[in-house]
Amino acid sequence: MCKACNYTIHGAQHHFGWDNSNPPAARVEPGATILFHCQDSSAGQLGPQSKLADVTALDFGKINPVSGPIYVEGAMPGDAIKVTIDSFAPRSFDGRGFGWTANIPGFGLLADQFLDPALHSWSYDPSQMGPALFGREARVPLKPFAGTIGNALAEPGLHSVVPPRRVGGNLDIRDLNAGVVLYLPVEVAGALFSVGDTHAAQGDGEVCGTAIESPMDVVLTLDLVKGANLKNPRFTTPGPVTRHLDAKGYEVTTGIGPDLMAASRDAVAGMIDLLCAQRGMAAVDAYMLVSTCGDLRISEIVDMPNWVVSFYFPRCVFE
Repeated sequence: MCKACNYTIHGAQHHFGWDNSNPPAARVEPGATILFHCQDSSAGQLGPQSKLADVTALDFGKINPVSGPIYVEGAMPGDAIKVTIDSFAPRSFDGRGFGWTANIPGFGLLADQFLDPALHSWSYDPSQMGPALFGREARVPLKPFAGTIGNALAEPGLHSVVPPRRVGGNLDIRDLNAGVVLYLPVEVAGALFSVGDTHAAQGDGEVCGTAIESPMDVVLTLDLVKGANLKNPRFTTPGPVTRHLDAKGYEVTTGIGPDLMAASRDAVAGMIDLLCAQRGMAAVDAYMLVSTCGDLRISEIVDMPNWVVSFYFPRCVFE
């Protein structure tokens, strides 16, 4: 229970797409602190007892539910919503935090190489948030955040929640964790802010298409910045963003060529090959693991005609 919260948005108060005709779940004054009961990206279709068949049976009309929307009084087009991210508390299942990572056929950076479904279920201590176990020896440091966070679009009608947009949405930026201040453009009266798709951990790129998808309670404070005229979201972090991964250094593979997407694919495929050779992992397991903790980075984009993309895998996962 959040004693400082002015409002609670329950798990049933969610929607599956951006639509500025959605009735608000609450109308709040700027400065309100709100507790959101956020569902995981499967809307509960995958749980601690789920099996592989449940991945192929997913209803994609019920993916990435977001809690809300919230009408912020006084917000008008051209303003910005200032979102102070206060805290994340994983939902408990028999005293344990739960998450899942899946290879969903047709989805992910290497979808053409990984055609079959795969599923890994995670269990972790929700109070300590220590590293979560993958297989027999890999331990992924946790850093919870909301993958989808944004405002309604000006265009009428229902818009998919899957692509990120200029007003936010499915950003999947792993650094939007507690302590961050995020600014989102407003395009409709009241902003109609929503949040969901909570993750326990993710690497930059979320390369297999899923992170550690984990239902959580999120506390946010919503303020209003008049006349901000933002074209896209921006945010400020309170300190270092990779401290949870840096301690043991990294293994790094690269992709080099004239196409950033092809170079990204090569860098990730190279890391999968390296983990398979060094650790004896199945390729699909390596693919899911690196999605939760490995980082894609553009290392160089000026020396035409070729660019360099690097993939950083934290050695602390195995040490």
